[in-house]
Amino acid sequence: MVVVIYDPLFEKHVRDVRENQWPNERDEVWEGVLVIPPLPNIEHQIMAMDFALAFAGGISRGAGDLALVGANVSDRDAGWEKNYREPDVLVVLHTNPAKHCGTHWIGGPDLAIEIVSPGEDPRLKLDFYAKVSTLEVLIVDRYPWSIEMYQLQAGKLVLVGTSNLASSAVLASGPLPLTFQLQPGASRPIIVITHVTTGQTWTA
Repeated sequence: MVVVIYDPLFEKHVRDVRENQWPNERDEVWEGVLVIPPLPNIEHQIMAMDFALAFAGGISRGAGDLALVGANVSDRDAGWEKNYREPDVLVVLHTNPAKHCGTHWIGGPDLAIEIVSPGEDPRLKLDFYAKVSTLEVLIVDRYPWSIEMYQLQAGKLVLVGTSNLASSAVLASGPLPLTFQLQPGASRPIIVITHVTTGQTWTA
């Protein structure tokens, strides 16, 4: 259930309570509006770590490529706290012009992963990610299971492919030498990540 607060005094109280009692590093601010996502469950956290480990194996750390579990992405330097998003996992290659500001990036990553939790829709972030020139966004939905790949085309993030248990389509990343495919697993569907050059595979 969404709660909209117009009373500025109560808004301040809610923000203070949120920051002091229930801090959540995944909170975001969308043009001044505090957005509090659901806490990620264990499955969510494991998947994020598995993605990051796979990306670490598919990039060049020595060249300056980075794979991160969560980082703030904004469209500005001063006052960045008024407008930022935090993907679950992101990859920033050394060729990316995004600016590393210590607390956040100005500009989008080469690849952002959004793992859907109940009650949220990361697709609402696509316009922002396109605005900051994110090259690719992978949305992992678990209700029902599917992978959606969006790629930046003419300033918009466009859906270029979907992999689900009915199709098992293989989705080829643009920025990274990797493919993604949803396959059945023992306890839940798994995402098979394959390096197109070496053939090495990982699962998330």
